[in-house]
Amino acid sequence: MNPSTCVKSEIIAVPDLPMFQRGDDLPGIIFERACAAGLAFVEHDVVVITQKVVSKVEGRAVRLSEVEPSPEAVELAAEVRKDPRFVELVLRESRGVVAMRPDLLVVETRQGIICANAGIDRSNVEQTGESEWLVLLPADPDASARAIQSRLESLSGIKLAVLIIDTLGRPFREGVIGMAIGVAGMDPLMDMRGQADLFGYVMERTIINRADEIAASASMLMGQTTARLPVVIVRGASYWPGAGSSRSISREPWKDMFRPQGYLRLGKA
Repeated sequence: MNPSTCVKSEIIAVPDLPMFQRGDDLPGIIFERACAAGLAFVEHDVVVITQKVVSKVEGRAVRLSEVEPSPEAVELAAEVRKDPRFVELVLRESRGVVAMRPDLLVVETRQGIICANAGIDRSNVEQTGESEWLVLLPADPDASARAIQSRLESLSGIKLAVLIIDTLGRPFREGVIGMAIGVAGMDPLMDMRGQADLFGYVMERTIINRADEIAASASMLMGQTTARLPVVIVRGASYWPGAGSSRSISREPWKDMFRPQGYLRLGKA
């Protein structure tokens, strides 16, 4: 889609979605509920889905009582003042520890995402029994996005893009914001270098993270507490179709001016 042609965008929630469970047909349910609400997909729609429902459907939930903390987790838990079992889960899901202080553990996940607690939490997770259930990030969010995209395109006959998003904090900024952790059907970055602005100045460095822009707009409608709107269609957003991958969003370490010298690698691929 030519990024200069769009003058109107819409953000539309897919209504009446269930509380998703492990093994549910996520794209099938999305398509069925969208059709029931009269929401026919349009070419170049972006289907934005919260990480939590993807993780639930893929069985990425862990009961805290079943986690046995390692000595490393016990030692680290004392420093950050967290449950050693929780810290063990964070370490299992991480390549390395980027920063820590009491009540905060920032890591690089196995997916290459730098975030607090490896994205593990219990918000919007049904709790059964005496022990907490925690939800992990999808093992491969890009693969999850591609599978959902393929099925939705097959059901609808329409070319779509899919984003899996999570709410993450950012360095130097308060508050969390929706960001793309899984991408399919679009290039998440729009390289504007070489294009002229209104006054003929040729852009030299501008690269737009369109996937995160779309994720943030969808997140406004999704909400964080009781909204129950985990799937949103963003219509009319300009982007460049393509295979795409969230891995192109993560800055290479050699480009990163802010990664601490004391970054603790955990020896995981």
